[in-house]
Amino acid sequence: MFSGFAGITVLIGGILANFFNHHIKENPVKYEITHSMMSFGAGIILSALALVLIPKGMQKLDVIPMVASFLGGALLFMFIDQYLARKGGQTATLLAMMMDFLPESIALGALFAIEPNVAIMLAIFIGLQNLPEAFNSFRDLIQSGFTIKKTLVIFFFLSFFGIIGALIGHFFLSDYPNLTAHLMTFASGGILYLLIQDIIPESKLKNNYLTPLGAILGFVVGIIGEKII
Repeated sequence: MFSGFAGITVLIGGILANFFNHHIKENPVKYEITHSMMSFGAGIILSALALVLIPKGMQKLDVIPMVASFLGGALLFMFIDQYLARKGGQTATLLAMMMDFLPESIALGALFAIEPNVAIMLAIFIGLQNLPEAFNSFRDLIQSGFTIKKTLVIFFFLSFFGIIGALIGHFFLSDYPNLTAHLMTFASGGILYLLIQDIIPESKLKNNYLTPLGAILGFVVGIIGEKII
């Protein structure tokens, strides 16, 4: 149930983005809000990487296995990003969201077997992350040539990935903490690559100095969520 809540915000974020993009008139304020949301999403993704994924990996793994997993994730997504660039797609935010969402959902499932109260707070944190990330991913997919209907259908099915990940974590990985740690560290390398290469540069708006505050606020959300957890 809680992993379902965490996942449904993917679809909600897509619906809100559709309304904003197609029912709000084009103006400078709309442009600033769009870039601020991108920046906010980047801040939340960065907070998940810095406060959840990397620390959990460091708790369980030795230095060499941890570095190997981290670099492996970065290299894999470098090749994926190169492939998508040749195809002309803009799916970096979506990839970063899934690289964040899936390992956290798996960890969520495993955590419910050990500390259910902490797992409930983690589910809320994941749900809050997915909303701005899905908002930005919707825009990227539309610009890549996807129709609104197809994009919303993709988001509908992606919203169930959290349930699948949580079930896998609960029934198969709760007894294998090292494997879960490798998954989180591997995802962290990919997320950091996508953030630096694609997401953060896209969020920059010329002659605007308030937009970066979106990333600061996004990271603050992560700090608050981690502190509560």
